[in-house]
Amino acid sequence: MMPPIAKKVPHEISLHDHTRADEYYWLRDRENPDVVAYLEAENAYANALLKKSEAQRETIYREMVARIQETDSSVPVTRGEFRYYTRTQKGHQYEIFCRRNGGDDTAPEEVLLDENELARGHAYFHSGVREVSPDHRLLAYTVDTSGAETYQLFVMDIATKRIVDGPIQNIAGDLEWENDSRSFYYLELDDQMRPWRVRRHVLGDDVARDEEIYREPDPAFYVGIEVTRSREFFFVTMESHTTTEVRFRRAGDVQGPLRTVQERRADIEYHLVHSGGSFFILSNEEALNFRVFEAPIDDPRREQWTEIIAHRPSVKLEQIDGFEHHLVVTEREEGQKCIRILDLRSRDSHHVAFEEPVYTVALERNPEFRTSKVRLGYSSLTTPRTIYDYRMDTRELEFKKRDAVLGNFDPADYQSERMFAVATDGTRVPISLVYRKNVPRDGTAPLLLYGYSAYGVCIEPHFVSNRLSLLDRGVIFAIAHARGGGALGRAWYDKGKLLYKRNSFTDFIACAEHLADRNYSDAGRMICYGGSAGGMLVGAVVNMRPDLWRAAVLVVPFVDVLNTMLDDSLPLTVIEYDEWGNPADRKYYEYMLSYSPYDNIAPRDYPSMLVLGGFHDRRVQYWEPAKWVARLRARKTDDNVVLLRTRMTEGHKGASGRYDYLREIAMEYAWMLEQWGR
Repeated sequence: MMPPIAKKVPHEISLHDHTRADEYYWLRDRENPDVVAYLEAENAYANALLKKSEAQRETIYREMVARIQETDSSVPVTRGEFRYYTRTQKGHQYEIFCRRNGGDDTAPEEVLLDENELARGHAYFHSGVREVSPDHRLLAYTVDTSGAETYQLFVMDIATKRIVDGPIQNIAGDLEWENDSRSFYYLELDDQMRPWRVRRHVLGDDVARDEEIYREPDPAFYVGIEVTRSREFFFVTMESHTTTEVRFRRAGDVQGPLRTVQERRADIEYHLVHSGGSFFILSNEEALNFRVFEAPIDDPRREQWTEIIAHRPSVKLEQIDGFEHHLVVTEREEGQKCIRILDLRSRDSHHVAFEEPVYTVALERNPEFRTSKVRLGYSSLTTPRTIYDYRMDTRELEFKKRDAVLGNFDPADYQSERMFAVATDGTRVPISLVYRKNVPRDGTAPLLLYGYSAYGVCIEPHFVSNRLSLLDRGVIFAIAHARGGGALGRAWYDKGKLLYKRNSFTDFIACAEHLADRNYSDAGRMICYGGSAGGMLVGAVVNMRPDLWRAAVLVVPFVDVLNTMLDDSLPLTVIEYDEWGNPADRKYYEYMLSYSPYDNIAPRDYPSMLVLGGFHDRRVQYWEPAKWVARLRARKTDDNVVLLRTRMTEGHKGASGRYDYLREIAMEYAWMLEQWGR
């Protein structure tokens, strides 16, 4: 079967005395029947070729399902007199949200929301938030049934299970109840999918008359809302990628004005929590890796701040969480994430201790303010997700639950490591990897190298049971923590964005070369994998070093960088200038042109590729992977296969049901194993 050939339609784009030809620009018109026909032809071609690995795909899918506890429940979270939890049921795609009135499992279960019922009849379903009112009588929840990440909001009476309000349309997934349990705040989206307006809705009122609390006119900023854990304050946060402004008022004071903590200043970020009798502020002012201040509630202006945790060049302060007598600080040093507890009465602090040398840990849902316990989620590349309650006063770690991995899984059969490659400029780049202990270290093992490296996000070394289907077939899995991510603090991020973005690509390549030099694999046995901004990373490295890879997987890849960043009518483009630059400025235009994957496809041999897109994706439009594949097919000089699958009923996040998601992963794994000859 021959691959589809996209027609070429002349189209030129000129800027800064430079003209680019984009013969596949026409693929941007989603209403054009020729566009849909082309995508469907690509899907048919991909499905035909994927049939070769269909038996392996089904085997892997059955393996993945067999490892999970299909009927299971989460550790309950206490809120007042109720214990809230979710559970799953064998054969059902989605969660069931429940509660019990009482302190143990003997109390009768009350089903609040069965997402399987809500999802019935929809090819895609995602629940944004589920928030019970402070008086525990009402449940507000948001749903997205298109994959476009625009939500509808409903309010249900828990006792009668009747919908008593909604839908409220075209909102972000977040909402916050007021303390009166009669009104709530939500975020309205603008045409660019930006949360830009905060409104308060009173139950039963006409939505058209909902009070506007705040609107953000600057398209580079998006708005967030939060009621503090203490339920004493309501925050409105305006953020770009580099700048923050927070306004607040007392919760319950619905007529009170919003007061500004610190007006926005370029490149100054700060985040606010209420703890004890003060505000605590995480800020990067004169502190690249952030520091922590305390401020009086009555007058939290900048001149009233007192530093309580100083800046440390080697430690990034990532997050603070406030409780009645404790401040919980999430830190990262040398790529390792850890939790620090600060007692606000004694001002003593300590770190939560774990035994493994490389792991990840984060706060779980902790709705209670007046408590000395904090719930943590822990994992490593060889340890499944584990829930602990940590007693902050006595420093005791109480085991609650570990995700079951059914079958013959034994963590002792696997080895995890942290090592460093050396980039072309001498920078040491961390690599996390995991493999079965019996895998040969002679360069013959297949290796999957994963990367993201954008927005300061650190890809955590956490456990994924699905991954065992690769590891048990002799595959080594590695994460390249290249610059642009957050592994080594804010400077690590800054040196992989804007006019330093190419460092992300050369770091990733250095990691691959290091692994080959150390005989973990070799160039003919490595596959690179990335999604979204990570897909852009993969697109760039296959252009720069196509010889390094046996194959590549690009999931909803941001590969048409220059064209997207030149179109400020697209969702999120203006907000993204702080990450990639504004190509209206010549220096950013020329720099983006130097690496934009779509613009740098050349007549050369490329590895085989599996490319996945989502037709309803508003973050990375479907045409980016489509254009990438069309131009690649037209220019490359080899016979390696390139497959494009556009998920016509999904968006950026892919399949929504848990079984559908596993089928997608099984398809990717089976295709990669076929490339490796396994």
